[in-house]
Amino acid sequence: MNYLELKKEIIKYGQKLGQKNMTPGTSGNISVKTNNNVLISGSGTCLADLTEDEIVLMDLDSNSLDGKKPSSEKNLHNAIYKLRPDINAIIHCHSPYTSAFAVCHIPLSKPIISENVFYFGEIPVADYALPGSEKLVENTAKFFQKHDAILLANHGIIIGGKNLKETYYKMETAEACAQIYLNSILLGGAKDLTQNDIEEIYQLREKMKK
Repeated sequence: MNYLELKKEIIKYGQKLGQKNMTPGTSGNISVKTNNNVLISGSGTCLADLTEDEIVLMDLDSNSLDGKKPSSEKNLHNAIYKLRPDINAIIHCHSPYTSAFAVCHIPLSKPIISENVFYFGEIPVADYALPGSEKLVENTAKFFQKHDAILLANHGIIIGGKNLKETYYKMETAEACAQIYLNSILLGGAKDLTQNDIEEIYQLREKMKK
C-alpha cells in the first residue's frame, strides 16, 4: 500500500474503534510501519474522526517528516517496531473493559475462554509511568519480547500485529475477553480451562501458523 492507502486504512480502523466505544475523546493512537517510516495519528487527535492531514509521517527515530506533531506515544510505538520486526501495526487505546483491568493492575491471564488463550496466552500489566514518557517506553516495550498485547497500569492497553486489520481484531478480542471476565466475576467466578484444554489450544495455534 502507498501512504494514501495506509492513511485511509488508519482512518477506517479509527472509526471502528470509535463505533465500539474503545477510544473516548482524544485518547489512544494508531500507527502503521511502512519500509523505514511510520504513519501515526497526530498529537491530540480523535481516532474516531481522524482526517488524512491528522496522520503524521515519521521515521523510526520519531522525527516528523511532514512538519506535523506525532502522537505523544511515538517513542513507544517505535521501540516496539525496533524490538519486533514482525509487528507492522500498533493500536493503543483506553477501551473501558481492558482499562478496568489495567487500573486494577490485574493481568488478563486467567484461562477462561479459548480466544484469549489462542491469541494472547496472557496479557500482562506493565508498571505505571507518565503517558508519553521514556519511563513508559522502558516499562512497556520489553514485554513485547514475549507478548503481543500489554495492559498499561492506570492507563489502557497496547497491541501489535502483522497488519492493522489483524491488530484491530486482536483489540476487539481483548476487550470482549475483559468484558466476559468481569461479567463472570459478577456471576460467581468462571471455571478455568484445564491444562489439557490449554495445550490443545496451543497445538491448534501452532498448526495454523504452518
